[in-house]
Amino acid sequence: MDDTIKIIGITPLAKDWGRLDRYEVSHGRRDGTSQTVKREVYDHGSAAAVLMYAPEQQTVILTRQFRLPPHLNGDKAWLIEAPAGLLDGEAPEVAAHREAVEETGYEPQNLLFVSNAHMSPGSLTEKCACYLARYTPGESLHAGGGLIEEGEDIEVFELALDEALAMIGTGEISDAKTIIMLQALALLLARGESL
Repeated sequence: MDDTIKIIGITPLAKDWGRLDRYEVSHGRRDGTSQTVKREVYDHGSAAAVLMYAPEQQTVILTRQFRLPPHLNGDKAWLIEAPAGLLDGEAPEVAAHREAVEETGYEPQNLLFVSNAHMSPGSLTEKCACYLARYTPGESLHAGGGLIEEGEDIEVFELALDEALAMIGTGEISDAKTIIMLQALALLLARGESL
């Protein structure tokens, strides 16, 4: 059905950190007819994320940082997440490695691709490449915390994998990419596989 999509017009609405446009688009429907709709689409690029795991300790490295949209939605503003960031012209695995080191101080080892996830396909163009990796506890390159010049103030902490998985059920971990990677890791381990 993709061959029935016709972009009729694009109206720029805002351009700062990303770009917000209003699209008028027609597309085919399952019954053979077509319809025209207007949609606002935000484009700030795609991203990469990595969940780092220490097999012997059965722990993961997570971060906590300020996120305005959850706050505006009435939720906690300081989200627990796996390290992630936007692609800066490099391959997703390179971005995942860079962001892990910048945000946590730990170097991810043995990157394993999990999936590409569309983060909010109704309004965002962002696609996030999700990875799993190993890390060595106690061998951080630096304290982490992100880049001050990017306005980052990131808390880094180690958590038992079982505790992190339980925090999905309690709502303490609500970030979609982090949930995807935690569940992917749990499935990998349940199959008897390792990183």
